[in-house]
Amino acid sequence: MDQQRNKAREDFAERMRQLSETSADTTMGKVLRQFWHPVALSRSVEPGKAREIRVLGEDLALYRGQSGRAYVMLNRCAHRLTKLHTGWVEGDELRCMYHGWKYDGAGQCTERPAERPGTERHIRVTAYPVHEYCGLVFIYMGEGEPPAFDLFRKPKFEEAGVIVNSRQEIWPCNWLQHSENSLDAVHVSFAHQMGRVGVFGEYVTADVPEVSYEETSAGIRQAAVRKLTSGKLQTRISDWTFPYCNHVSVPSVKEGQPWIESVNFMVPIDDTHTLRISLRASPSTTPEADRDLQRYFDECESYQSSDFHDELFAGIYPDDPLVRLTSAQDYVVLVGQGAIADRANEILGASDRGIAMLRQILNREMDAVRNGTPPKVWQRLENPSTLMSYATN
Repeated sequence: MDQQRNKAREDFAERMRQLSETSADTTMGKVLRQFWHPVALSRSVEPGKAREIRVLGEDLALYRGQSGRAYVMLNRCAHRLTKLHTGWVEGDELRCMYHGWKYDGAGQCTERPAERPGTERHIRVTAYPVHEYCGLVFIYMGEGEPPAFDLFRKPKFEEAGVIVNSRQEIWPCNWLQHSENSLDAVHVSFAHQMGRVGVFGEYVTADVPEVSYEETSAGIRQAAVRKLTSGKLQTRISDWTFPYCNHVSVPSVKEGQPWIESVNFMVPIDDTHTLRISLRASPSTTPEADRDLQRYFDECESYQSSDFHDELFAGIYPDDPLVRLTSAQDYVVLVGQGAIADRANEILGASDRGIAMLRQILNREMDAVRNGTPPKVWQRLENPSTLMSYATN
């Protein structure tokens, strides 16, 4: 009996460990490669420039050709394996600085200056399909043709009269900690009350919510119902999109301004680092209010919670109403779990139903990969949820 219990514990620990893996030779890595991933802000690479990025454990070269089109390929020249992003962009091709080997956007070598012409035809480096949306560069790293770019599209971000802002941070912890945090509405009543309580903490309140979850065509719908001091019930919806995108509504930085729709992508850089990319759609109101809000987002652009690691863990939080404050609060609880959370030794409760559901879905999708059976075809919601509503109790 003890042997059976020990074996069950070992099997459980192994399944929990596999949930956080990202490389191409792992089951979860194969699941993740079935989706488009945002890997950079579009403005981070200008025409004629190249830069290095890291996604799902792979080092990649992102460059923008003179045409303005973005390309992504493995950041290793096939010749002597030096980094391609350190070379030159020529037209829409990338030339290695070491010996001048040149590649087109599909990864095909087009020139080897010191070798016989024509011998370059059999040389290719891996390149990935690229799609840009709302100021973000997305790539597809899976096998075969990529799916249509539809799952991550959000109607609000495509409306006229909406101001879209984007920003990113890199945190030293696993991507799944971020995704699980998105499906944990209870943490808002505690973590986001820490330090200076900003507009998010004020409007959402510290009341512990009643939570419910349902799987959708796109991911998981989370509903958190809180009772306000006025007696009204506040329902806040999170439309979470598989495998790591959370879509919510947050208050603006000044009272009386329309709420902002926020989309947060928790992109795995590797097993111990996450690229947090955020999009925010703010309805335009007056020229003065629009300028003030844009100025605020511009000021938040360079904020990286990891730059203030020691201060944050000492309880010193930024004096900020929204973006920097909520980032800092989440940073402390997620990085505080360690580089990779030890899920085998947690004690979950009834309020953790969203986290349990996510893990069940991830295990289901991994089983499909292991067994060679079709995974779920994830599709964008036909009828997006109302992200915030109020009702009389």
